[in-house]
Amino acid sequence: MAHMICIANQKGGVGKTTTAINLAAALAHAGKTTLLVDCDPQANATTGLGIDKSGLEKTLYHGLIGHADAQDIIVESGVPRLWLMPSRVELIGFEVEMLGDASRERLLQQLLSPCSQAYDYILLDCPPSLSLLTVNAMTAAHGVLIPLQSEFYALEGLGQLLQTVKRIKQRMNPSLKIEGILLTLFDKRTNLSGQVAEDAEKYFKDMVYDTRIPRAVRLAEAPSYGKPILSYDPASPGAVSYSALAREMLRKHNAAGTSGLQKTAS
Repeated sequence: MAHMICIANQKGGVGKTTTAINLAAALAHAGKTTLLVDCDPQANATTGLGIDKSGLEKTLYHGLIGHADAQDIIVESGVPRLWLMPSRVELIGFEVEMLGDASRERLLQQLLSPCSQAYDYILLDCPPSLSLLTVNAMTAAHGVLIPLQSEFYALEGLGQLLQTVKRIKQRMNPSLKIEGILLTLFDKRTNLSGQVAEDAEKYFKDMVYDTRIPRAVRLAEAPSYGKPILSYDPASPGAVSYSALAREMLRKHNAAGTSGLQKTAS
């Protein structure tokens, strides 16, 4: 079954969609079959992979309201081993339309369940809010990856997000965990980035990834060309960083799997 990771932060501008696109591409480059699910009505992950939204017959919205199966929605991304479940602006109506549905928090989980065996990883790119779409993503996921910008007020609001994760773990998804905290927009030349990293490691310790994602022009340019950074400029610092993040994540998951096997054997 796919390892499902929700990429979430209610603050905008933290590199969430950039991380979703480029981590998905890096995992695919590492040989892992990967599905990226665009859970944001802004659909930036969809356009960031070069998908023409106007030409889509079905999107995530149609799957969530029960008008399409997952396989009817998934499209090729142009990157080997990477597929996309695209989004479009109509997704904004999901919360209103499903307000009276008793299972509204589990609709994404129900949609993805039949296809989870086909992938090694499923990444869920969430909107910049703690909305029903984000709750759906957290209810479906095994873990939450939190991009944290290396800027002033970076830790502000993180407590609210962690409380949301805690509530969903208690009420709907007991296996949900914090996948990790990823420092983004990192500039090693500034004292501020260093201070944010120091504070994050002080409070969250091993939850913080060793990999830092730099503030980089090429990384910001790539979406306008409809490509992940590994396709747009594979030698750039951004591409190197997301490749390192994928390797770090795979090492952690492999270590956790080995640990689990050892406990079972003992």
